[in-house]
Amino acid sequence: MKRAITVALAAAILASPAAAQDVDAAGKLVLYTSQPNADAQRTVDAFKAAYPNVEVDWIRDGTTQVMARLEAEFAAGAPQPDVLLIADTVVMEGLEAQGRLLAYPEADVSAYDPALMDPEHHYFSTKLITTGIIYNTAAPFVPTSWGDLLRPEAQGQIAMPSPLASGAATIHMVSLTSHPDLGWDYYQGLADQGANPQGGNGGVYKAVAGGEQMFGMVVDFLPIREIPNGAPVGFVFPEEGVSAVTEPVAILSTAQNVPAAQAFVDFLLSPEGQQLAADMGYLPAHPAITPPAGFPPLDEIRLLDFDPAMALQNADANRLRFVEMFGG
Repeated sequence: MKRAITVALAAAILASPAAAQDVDAAGKLVLYTSQPNADAQRTVDAFKAAYPNVEVDWIRDGTTQVMARLEAEFAAGAPQPDVLLIADTVVMEGLEAQGRLLAYPEADVSAYDPALMDPEHHYFSTKLITTGIIYNTAAPFVPTSWGDLLRPEAQGQIAMPSPLASGAATIHMVSLTSHPDLGWDYYQGLADQGANPQGGNGGVYKAVAGGEQMFGMVVDFLPIREIPNGAPVGFVFPEEGVSAVTEPVAILSTAQNVPAAQAFVDFLLSPEGQQLAADMGYLPAHPAITPPAGFPPLDEIRLLDFDPAMALQNADANRLRFVEMFGG
């Protein structure tokens, strides 16, 4: 990804109704998603309001579980979903490499940073869920960079999610270790600091908010949503940049209702769909949509470089190197 999200197209058209395209979309659409249940329901309800002739059947589970279900369906020769809305681009890269995704070159991505989209239009980023630094308000200092976590005062006080358990943590690890000023030496530094990666982002948030640890690596919305409610934490977008999970959407090559699937993609990429993401507390990928309260403007957030195809290629080697540093 580019190191900074540009907003050259921030004045993109906002007045077009989401249903301007694929107005004839109708019938049953089958969606597999890893969104939280409440978010998935809001997404489906909003889509059906824009496309009332489409009936949506949806299945929700974690990305790993969704993919296990889908792989079993592939093996049986009977994949069910028309469209996928899951956590990260690495999974989509794997499906694309297998020929499992249908290209949709007509999708309107003109307002978006090209670095957020698959060049072949097999999948499309719908939001930015970044990983930055959470700190307890009782911490000995307020970090401003990833390097600050290697300061002596942070020794034994760092929580982080494991890339063995979290897709966002995997993307974060690849992004940081690919940075020329950080690399694998940085992760070795975290190991030397006594960081013990375990579980997912929720556990990191609880550890820092509860005072068990003073610092952590965590997805943005967990602390940002809770700070107004009095949570004793702060959140920092480090100066080197942040990694991002983009919750991409894609149409399967075996889709039974391609027009409805295209309509679903159109809706998520439309200003209305992006406003919905912001209303749910996520950073929208569309540069003209105002982020939720607590987030800086999109053009002030620097993204770390990330190549999903390279991450897929090096996945086993990266996991092995991580285990050698931190243990399984």
